[in-house]
Amino acid sequence: MLLTLEACRRHGVPVLSRGGGTSLGGQTTNVAVVLDFSRYMNGVLQIDVDGRSARVLPGTVLDLLRDEATKYGLTFGPDPSTHDRCTLGGMIGNSACGIHAVMSEFYGPGPRTEDNVEELEIVTYDGLRMRVGPTTEEDLRRIVNEGGRRGEVYRRLAELRDRYADAIRERFPDVPRRVSGYNLTELLPERGFNVARALVGSEGTCVTVLEATVTLVDALPARSLLVVGYSSVYEVGDVIPCVREQRPVGCEGLDRRLIDYDQKKGAHARDLSMLPDGDGWLLIEFGADTKEEADEQARRCLDALQRQSPKPTGHRLMDDPSAEARIWAVRESALGATAFAPNEKDTWPGWEDAAVPVDRVGVYLREFRQLLEQHGYDCSLYGHFGQGCVHTRIDFDFSSKEGMDRYAAFTAEAADLVVRHGGSLSGEHGDGQARSDLLPKMYGSELMNAFREFKAIWDPDGKMNPGRIVDPSPRTADLRLGPGYQPERPDTYFSYPEDGGDFSHATVRCVGVGKCRREDGGTMCPSWRVTHDEQHTTRGRAHLLFEMLRGEVITDGWQSEEVKASLDLCLACKGCKGDCPVDVDIATYKAEFLAHYYEGKRRPRQALAFGYIDVWTSFASKLPSLVNFATHAPGIGRFSKWVAGVSQQREVPRFARQSFRASFAGRSPRGHGKRVLLWPDTFNDAFFPEILSAAVEVLESAGHRVIIPDTKLCCGRALYDYGMLERAKRLWSRTLDELDHEIAAGTPIVGVEPSCVAAFRDELPNLMSDDPRAEKLAGQVRSLSELLTEEGFQPPTLRGNALLHGHCHQKAVWGTDSDQRLLEGMGLDVEAPETGCCGMAGAFGFESDKYEISMQVGELDVLPRVRSTEQKTLIVANGFSCREQVMQATERRPLHLAEAVRLALHQDEILDHEAPPERQLPVRRPRMRASAAALFVAALFVAILLLSLWAPALGAPAPR
Repeated sequence: MLLTLEACRRHGVPVLSRGGGTSLGGQTTNVAVVLDFSRYMNGVLQIDVDGRSARVLPGTVLDLLRDEATKYGLTFGPDPSTHDRCTLGGMIGNSACGIHAVMSEFYGPGPRTEDNVEELEIVTYDGLRMRVGPTTEEDLRRIVNEGGRRGEVYRRLAELRDRYADAIRERFPDVPRRVSGYNLTELLPERGFNVARALVGSEGTCVTVLEATVTLVDALPARSLLVVGYSSVYEVGDVIPCVREQRPVGCEGLDRRLIDYDQKKGAHARDLSMLPDGDGWLLIEFGADTKEEADEQARRCLDALQRQSPKPTGHRLMDDPSAEARIWAVRESALGATAFAPNEKDTWPGWEDAAVPVDRVGVYLREFRQLLEQHGYDCSLYGHFGQGCVHTRIDFDFSSKEGMDRYAAFTAEAADLVVRHGGSLSGEHGDGQARSDLLPKMYGSELMNAFREFKAIWDPDGKMNPGRIVDPSPRTADLRLGPGYQPERPDTYFSYPEDGGDFSHATVRCVGVGKCRREDGGTMCPSWRVTHDEQHTTRGRAHLLFEMLRGEVITDGWQSEEVKASLDLCLACKGCKGDCPVDVDIATYKAEFLAHYYEGKRRPRQALAFGYIDVWTSFASKLPSLVNFATHAPGIGRFSKWVAGVSQQREVPRFARQSFRASFAGRSPRGHGKRVLLWPDTFNDAFFPEILSAAVEVLESAGHRVIIPDTKLCCGRALYDYGMLERAKRLWSRTLDELDHEIAAGTPIVGVEPSCVAAFRDELPNLMSDDPRAEKLAGQVRSLSELLTEEGFQPPTLRGNALLHGHCHQKAVWGTDSDQRLLEGMGLDVEAPETGCCGMAGAFGFESDKYEISMQVGELDVLPRVRSTEQKTLIVANGFSCREQVMQATERRPLHLAEAVRLALHQDEILDHEAPPERQLPVRRPRMRASAAALFVAALFVAILLLSLWAPALGAPAPR
C-alpha cells in the first residue's frame, strides 16, 4: 500500500481509499487511483478485553470484528445495515452509525464511529506516517517543538483550533448524528485535541488510514423487541423523547409507505403480518444481561408510551428471537424495498439521511412531507428516529434538465429546513458529492474556510479524494444518469417485463448496497466469495453491463471482452435474483450477453457438449453401457473428457441401464384420481430414473394418475449458461405445442429437478412473452413438495434427522418451505441451513477451467456441513448438480425428496436401519461393460469437437 501511494505521489495522481463501496453520497467515485482495502488489508489484530478495545486493519468487515468481540461479551457499537459487508475503514471514512448506534450513545462513548475511535495509524499523501489520537497540551507542545512535518501538522492544527474555537462551538449542531463536515470539535481543549477523531468522517480527503484502535462496549446479549403502532409516522416522531428516556439499544421508525413497497415486491409477507395495527411503527429494542431484565425494560417503555399522547394503536412484545430477527430484516432491507418497486416511479438517493434534534422529529417529518408535496415528490419516511435521522429514497427525475433543476431546488430547500431545525445535512451517509456543496448553508463561510485549512494541513496538493467536502463539484455534476444519459436500447431475447422491456433499465437496478459482498449467509455471490474481486460481484457485473450500454468506458458493446471475463465466473446460480434487494438478475443478463457475444463466433466445445445435452442423452440412453465404458475406461475416458471440455478431475455421471421414459412406456396407468403430468427432465431421465420412478410412486400414493409427455421434451436448462437462446426458444415452442392440450386443460405439471422447474417459471415467460400459453404454463408447474403440501398430503412417518440443502434456483424462484414442511410432516427433525451454492451449478463445475473454483465454492459451506453430518442423518438435495457435487466430494449420496418419501413408504423393506439412509433401500445403478462398439461414443464426442471447430456461429442473428 505504501509503495502504491509513493507511486501516485511520484506521478501526481489523486488517491481514493475504498472499503466495501456501499457509500451512497459519491465518496468512493472519483478520477483517482482507487485503493480497495477489503481484499488484502483486513483482519482483527488484537482484542484488548481489559482495555475494551480492538486493533483492526481498515479492510476488516464489521461483522468479523463483532464476531471476535462477542467471544468476550463485547461488541462495536455503530452497526450500519450493511454490517455484514461494510468495512471499518469505510465506517471511519464517513463516521458511520447504524441501527444500534443508540446503544453506544447510552452505554458507550457515543453513537458515531468518530466517538468510538481511540487511535489511528495514518499516512499522508506526502509520505508522513504516524499514529494519532488524543493529545494533551504537554504532548502537543512537545510534538510542535520537535519540528519536522509532524510538528508542522500539529502546530497548524492548534492554530486552526485557536482561531476558530468560538465559531466551532457556536455553529456545530448539537445532535447525536452530526456527520456532515470535518470534526473540528474534536480539536477543542474540552475534547482532548483528539486528532484521530478529527480525521474520522473526512471521507479519505485528508489521509490514508492503515490501522485503527476502536472502543468496544458490552454486548448486552439478552434482547427484547417492542413493536408499537401509531396512526401515522408523524406521531411516531412525536414520541421519540419519551422512548429515549427509557435508554433503548435500538429505536427505529417505519411508515406505511415502506410496508406498501414491501407488499408490492412480495417481500417479507410472513414478517409484515407480525406488525401491530397502525400506519406508523416504532421498533424499540432493549438489551441487558438476562432476558427477564430486557423484557422488564420493554414493559416499562410500553407503560410510559401508553401514558403519552398520542396513544399507540397497537403493540407487540416479541418473545421469539427468530421473529425478532425477521422484523429487523424488514428494517434492514428498507433501502432495497424502496427501490424499483413494481408500478412505481424509480427512486434514488440524493437526499436520504438528514438528522434533526430528537425532540423535533415529528415536526420535521410533517414539514418535510409538505416540502415533498410542493415539489411533486413522494417517498417512504423511515430510519433511526431514536437519534433524529430520517432515511428516504425520493422519485427524483434525473433524465431531463427540468428534472435536474427541480432536484437542485428541492435539495437546497431541504437543506434550509434541516438547518432551521438545528440539524445535520447528513446523519449517516456523509457528504461526498451529494451534499458537499450544501455545507455552507449548515456551517457558514467562516467554518467553510476552517474546513479548507484543515484539509490543506494534511493534503496541501489536493490529491486526496478531491472535490469532496471542500471546493466540491456541484451535486448535479458527474451523475450516473443525467440528461446526457442516452444508452443503447438493444433488441433482446428476453422481454424484461419488470423493466418495461428495456434492458438498459435492468442495468441501472443496482443501487450499490453491496449485499453480494457478504462472506456468509444467502446464496449470492459465490464467485466473489472465492476471488474477492469486485468484478465477480453482482454489483460489479451489473455496473460493467451499465457501462457497456453507456458506451463511454466500454466502447465495443456486446463484443466486450471485459464484460465477458467478468461474467465467465458467474455460476448462473440465480442467487442474486433471490437475494439482491433490487432484483438484479445476472444469470439472465449473462445469457443475454452471451447470446449477442457469440453471434458470428465459434462457441466453445463445452457449449456444444452441455448445451445439446438433450440430444446426446437421447443417443447415449440407447447404448448406456457402451457410453459408460467410453467415459470411464482408462485412456478413452480421458480423451472423451478432453473432447467435451470436462475437467479430468471430474467423474462423469453414469447413464442408467434404462431411461425413465423407456421404463414408463411399458407401465400400465394406475390410479383414478386427478391427472398430473410428470416432467421427465433430461438429467434424471437419463442418469437417475429411480428419482422419477419414486416421484410416480409418491404421486400415486397421494391419489393421482400420473402421465408424462408423449414425446421427449426438454426445457433447455443448459442452453442459458451458454447464451444459446435461439435454440432455447425453439425447444420452448415445441414444448408449448406438445403440451397445448394440457395447458388448456389446466393439468398440474410436476417437476423433480429444481433448475427445470425454475426454467418453466422464470425463463419461459421471459423468453416467450409473445405466446400467451407461456405464462399459463408457468403457472401450472409445481415442484413435487408444492403440489403435495398444497393438497394436504400426509406422508408416512419416518423418524430421524434430515439435512435439507436447497438448490440455488429453487431458493431464488420459489423457496424451500414446502420441502421442509413435507419432511417435517414425516416426523423428521429438519435442519435447513442458509448455505450458499454447492459450486457445481449445472455444467459450470464440470468445465475443465472451472473445476478449482467450483470446489472452492463448495468448500465454503455445503461440503464441510455434509461431512460433519452424522451418518444416520438423511441428506436431501433435489438438484442433480448438487447431488453430483456432494457425491464426488464426500462419502455421502444425498436423496431426492421423492426418494425420502418413498423410503417412508417402504419402511418394512429397509435393509439396514443402522446404515446411512441412502443405503437402506437398494438402488440400481448401471454396470459398466467394455465393448469395441464404444468407439461409436468416441466418434460422437469427436463430432462435438469438429462441430465446435467448423460450425463457427451456431448462434443466431439478434432478434429484431
